[in-house]
Amino acid sequence: MNKLYTFFVLILIALVIQLEPCLGGEGDMIDLHVTEQNLKAHVEALTKTIGERSVSRLWNLEKTAEYIEAFYQGIDISSRREPVLYGKKTVSNIVADIPVRKGDSKVFLKVFLIGAHYDSLKGTVGADDNASAVAVQLEVARVLAGLKKPENLNLTVRFVSFALEEPPAYATRSMGSRVYARKAKNAKERIDGMICLEMVGYTCREPGCQSYPFPLMFFGYPKIGNYIGIVGNYRSRKFTASLVQSFEKNKLLPVVKLTVPASGYLIPNVRLSDHASFWDQGYNAVMITDTAFYRNPHYHKTSDTMDKLDFSFMAQLVHSLVLFFLSQSNL
Repeated sequence: MNKLYTFFVLILIALVIQLEPCLGGEGDMIDLHVTEQNLKAHVEALTKTIGERSVSRLWNLEKTAEYIEAFYQGIDISSRREPVLYGKKTVSNIVADIPVRKGDSKVFLKVFLIGAHYDSLKGTVGADDNASAVAVQLEVARVLAGLKKPENLNLTVRFVSFALEEPPAYATRSMGSRVYARKAKNAKERIDGMICLEMVGYTCREPGCQSYPFPLMFFGYPKIGNYIGIVGNYRSRKFTASLVQSFEKNKLLPVVKLTVPASGYLIPNVRLSDHASFWDQGYNAVMITDTAFYRNPHYHKTSDTMDKLDFSFMAQLVHSLVLFFLSQSNL
């Protein structure tokens, strides 16, 4: 009875997320208040209604998958499951496309993938890691789906919610993003750029609260954590630059970029998320992040709860991502 009740609560939350009015120009592109409230509702559903989403509680991974699917259904976007084997169990990557094209053309000129892992580490509810990213992912989908004339965007935006990024699945063949990237490579799937959302909700504003891996602390990066970071490898440098160019149009969200050589192997900590799975398959990919444990002291702790998050910051990230997709549709 309790499981059935929880299921219906999750579906209800997903379906009653507020829809903002149809969008016009960039000036009225997004209702930030509505977006912020929706972000809070998503994170609350993931961290409080569901709770821990680890391999130790696979039933909660299933509830999360159902929540994501219900949300897409509520904004009239089809989604599908792609299986991820974990021992004798099967979990799922959740994939949804907004296949936006110009006129009646059946040729999509560009395909961008925006991904976020929906599991959490054992013993944690993972508000920043990584419910914040899933919430932003879903809100970007909602905003794009609400465009007045989506047919004017000549691109496809693919939303992939990955299972099993956290240990003990991390860096194994069962890691959800590795399964997807490997399959995409074998199928010659077109991906013009992969955006990995990894911990995107924590800010700090005390001087010295922001740290960096060696040797980046000597390169003059900001000492406060009020910005969003974009990390790309050398192969992805043009993709990174295009993202930064669009993000800089949003003056309310500072952005800092980092381009790393050798796909991050010289600074291994910059590989600690799903973007690395796509780097390793030769795709252009970036990680968008609040810099994780270089800023957030609650990383992988039970204290990683939603009261620590900056939802205004997250709403601005939704805005910046939408700006990027709109900019790419005009090229």
